Amino acid sequence: MARKASTLNKGYWPFLVPGLILFIFIIILPLLMNIGISFTNWNGIRNPKFIGFENYIRLFQDKAFWASFRNNLAMIVAMTIVPTIVGLFLATFLFDYIARVFKRGKGITSFFRAGFYLPQILPVAIAGVVWGWILQPGTGVLNWLLDGLAKATNTTSLAHNWLGDASTALGTVMVIMIWFQIGYPLVIFMAGLQRVDPELLEAASIDGATWLQRFYYITIRIIQPEIFVVVLTTVIAALKVFGPIFVLTRGGPGNATLVPSYFAYQNFFGGTNRVGYGASIATIMTIIIVILTIVFIKMQSKENI
Repeated sequence: MARKASTLNKGYWPFLVPGLILFIFIIILPLLMNIGISFTNWNGIRNPKFIGFENYIRLFQDKAFWASFRNNLAMIVAMTIVPTIVGLFLATFLFDYIARVFKRGKGITSFFRAGFYLPQILPVAIAGVVWGWILQPGTGVLNWLLDGLAKATNTTSLAHNWLGDASTALGTVMVIMIWFQIGYPLVIFMAGLQRVDPELLEAASIDGATWLQRFYYITIRIIQPEIFVVVLTTVIAALKVFGPIFVLTRGGPGNATLVPSYFAYQNFFGGTNRVGYGASIATIMTIIIVILTIVFIKMQSKENI
């Protein structure tokens, strides 16, 4: 019997080979090549010249890199912290109240869930272009509404060049990313809430627990695996964010919205001819993502013990 089981287990390995080959050629080899390039001075055309850790030493002394890293922390707030908290409360509200108020609760919650998730299925480029139109300083809808509101109330208009002013560009991008990201945790949490036993919540309510107490001591504890997944995936997405920055601001004005992924792109393809320097930026961000992933996985495994 044991011999038959081992024979069956061996039969699965051939099916893993195609995926393993693709993983090696698409992920591992480019990663190793990038790490190798990061130790060179290369303009992308001539032969690379090995310079050791000079790119990394220069990187940690580069004010633009640290500015991009600070902006990346702001992206984590906009793409992880705020959407996770808001998504958790929205999912619980939809699950607890909307389904009870309306007789066809599942249809109503599905409608809201689809509405919140809609930005996630939009191509980043299209969403960025549309937001660029909305925020245009002269002809954008937002400034047009603010001008109209100011005229109607006889007050000073709040119309502004939201993406063109260094003082508001990062905050504006953060608001857009919250809008773009909030549907993802909402859908994941609503799926996790299916595991919460209504009788457990009802028993806690009978014992005098408030909604907030039930939410904290029961709901959050049960859907902790989903919370870990959402936090990990959204942090990685925030560290890699590129498309919205490329479409909306190109890292500007100045370095107000510069993030490491776009900073690496500038060095790779932006005409600076510093491919090795761009590779060092990408390598540092890869190391950060790997470390965070290991930490989150270990934290989750400890919670599950």
